[in-house]
Amino acid sequence: MSTGKVLRFDHVRGYGFIAPSDGGDDIFLHANDLLVEKNLIVPGTFMEFDVEEGERGLKASAARIVSSGPSVSPAVPRVAAHADDSDGLCDVLPVGELTQEVTETLLRVEPTLTGAQIIRIRSELIRIAEKYGWVEN
Repeated sequence: MSTGKVLRFDHVRGYGFIAPSDGGDDIFLHANDLLVEKNLIVPGTFMEFDVEEGERGLKASAARIVSSGPSVSPAVPRVAAHADDSDGLCDVLPVGELTQEVTETLLRVEPTLTGAQIIRIRSELIRIAEKYGWVEN
């Protein structure tokens, strides 16, 4: 059995990806290969699974939850990270990468912000992102 953390999972389409604990390429996860209800699978969920060779690469099978990720409100829509992202899934970013993106965006949009203002805005955005599993810890 292998283990890893769910990066993203689209409940409508019934698939997502797991980052394996031992490193390497992300592993495809389909709802048909879950031993639990698909609505329990959220970014950050730690799972145990078998790895098989699928039609397009590695895929998880007999996947079960080891520990749950953060709870996600069903009222919060999952949107694509970029307009050209055709699968409608979000990438889960490392906190440092999100921090850099936020800082650059704030400075581009409102260059008169002070350092203290940027730090306060960033920390609130990171808190929200961690709450909803949008970043890796």
